[in-house]
Amino acid sequence: MTTTSWVRFQHQSHCGFGLLDGGRIQVHEGDLFDAPRATGDWIPLDGVRLLAPTRPSKVLALWNNFGQLAAKLGLARPEEPLYLIKSPNSYQDPGEPIRRPPGDGKVVFEGELAIVIGRTATRVPVPQAEAHVFGYTCANDVTVADILHRDPSFPQWVRAKGFDTFCPFGPAVVTGLRPETLTVRTWLDGQLRQDYPISDMRFPVAELVSRISHDMTLLPGDVILCGTSVGVGSMKAGSTVVVEIDGIGRLSNPVV
Repeated sequence: MTTTSWVRFQHQSHCGFGLLDGGRIQVHEGDLFDAPRATGDWIPLDGVRLLAPTRPSKVLALWNNFGQLAAKLGLARPEEPLYLIKSPNSYQDPGEPIRRPPGDGKVVFEGELAIVIGRTATRVPVPQAEAHVFGYTCANDVTVADILHRDPSFPQWVRAKGFDTFCPFGPAVVTGLRPETLTVRTWLDGQLRQDYPISDMRFPVAELVSRISHDMTLLPGDVILCGTSVGVGSMKAGSTVVVEIDGIGRLSNPVV
């Protein structure tokens, strides 16, 4: 199957999108998810600043969706997808800093595969779900781990994962991939910390999209973070985190 890589970019004062072709971007206009049109212009990749490849109305993040991590933590297989929402203030572009909040809390990286929705999905049956997927990108579901259970009466998932800059994703959204063949690798300051197969997902892509679409309508550009596996760890100011998925690229963000 042929793959294509789409990026959003800032060039001088202009923001646009286009098709990545080696070291160049073929500029397009219109709607990325509805017959985008090539303008005839090309821009060198090294002459732009890459932006997050879509502007989602919502980002949903899975918990307990990988067998290897569940086995390590002693977690039973859930009967349905368990997920939370990442607030829009958390979205961050490739290459831009992840800002630690004040204090000495444990801030952790979570390298993940992200699903990008391409067609409006409401109560979609599983056999039709993949037709509503546009493509895939890399993501880092950053978390302040020690906030989660600080109050025993209320797990603080949204707060722990919703700080400014806590959801970098990109650099490209890639179509035509078979997600079950992909591997997520996360590097902290050049050291490989995560290396896990997407085939270990408890709820595969089609089932995730279908089930979530029965809860809420998914819109073009919305993002589903598939969850993470073993190797999650803390990151300090001055570090750099890279999430890499073959066929998609490398999402790199410094920590400040």
